[in-house]
Amino acid sequence: QVQLVESGGGLVQAGGSLRLSCAASGRTFSNYAMGWFRQTPGKEREIVAAINWSGSRTYYADSVRGRFTISRDNARNTMYLQMNSLKPEDTAVYCCAAVPSIALITQLTAYEYWGQGTQVTVSS
Repeated sequence: QVQLVESGGGLVQAGGSLRLSCAASGRTFSNYAMGWFRQTPGKEREIVAAINWSGSRTYYADSVRGRFTISRDNARNTMYLQMNSLKPEDTAVYCCAAVPSIALITQLTAYEYWGQGTQVTVSS
């Protein structure tokens, strides 16, 4: 089992930037595909970005492509989400998730381990 803890959320003005971190512990981090997801009240959780075990393959939702960058540092057991040009519609609770796989996993239901989430609020 792997434990995930997010950090880096907060309040930012539109056009600003934040970097989220997801620290993993418990098992070999490089054995896991990882993803970032977000959820707002009344809406289903949606994928934001995903990354394979080595970082060589990534996926982005259309709504964030070109503004967000997902990355990972397997030596530090940490995944990141750099968020630039933030918009009010990016406001959500952002969660990281993991699944033991060498593939790039984009399907939400495939993920097995979830963090508690960190709030991101973008003011207009």
